[in-house]
Amino acid sequence: MRLAILGGTFNPVHVGHLFLAEEVQALLGYDRILFVPANIPVHKTMPVEVGARHRLRMLRLAVAGRPGFQVEDCELKRGGNSYMIDTLLYALERFRPEGRPGLIIGEDLVEGFPAWKQAERLAELAELIVARRGPATPAKPDMEVGAKPAWPFPASVRRIENLLLPVSSSEIRRRLASGRPTRHLVPERVLRYIRRHRLYA
Repeated sequence: MRLAILGGTFNPVHVGHLFLAEEVQALLGYDRILFVPANIPVHKTMPVEVGARHRLRMLRLAVAGRPGFQVEDCELKRGGNSYMIDTLLYALERFRPEGRPGLIIGEDLVEGFPAWKQAERLAELAELIVARRGPATPAKPDMEVGAKPAWPFPASVRRIENLLLPVSSSEIRRRLASGRPTRHLVPERVLRYIRRHRLYA
């Protein structure tokens, strides 16, 4: 089984997360995409936090019934700051994937990746899958398939030309807070959960 990991706060999960995972599956042939909600993210802030329990339940509702998608709550169970190296080592031990697992990150995180905890070991154990986050731009040399990144250590980096959907968790939170439409931006089951628990209002 070929495995790829998609971490994030998922606050809330939206169609962009799901579509990106599907793109990675289709373009790179991964059998399973592991969605890993962060407990306390180190590289971003959560200005609005509805609680890990709600974020986890929304994520499970979003992936239910989708072949090849799975939620893993290991970072929530560990507690404290969430570090991808801990999650990767856990996934390698639990799932025993075929070959190196993929680690899906947005292109906005590439520049700061060498500062991640045990970044060199991360790059050694996983293949970095870099997804577009903004308008189409020429690929940088350190994002080309098989190219050696301009980092202080070697890494396998694959850039994918994923379709961009103009949706973000922060935009959804703003719309929910102001009463603007959010249907079709998040899965229907997730939207019903948000309304039932009056999240982000």
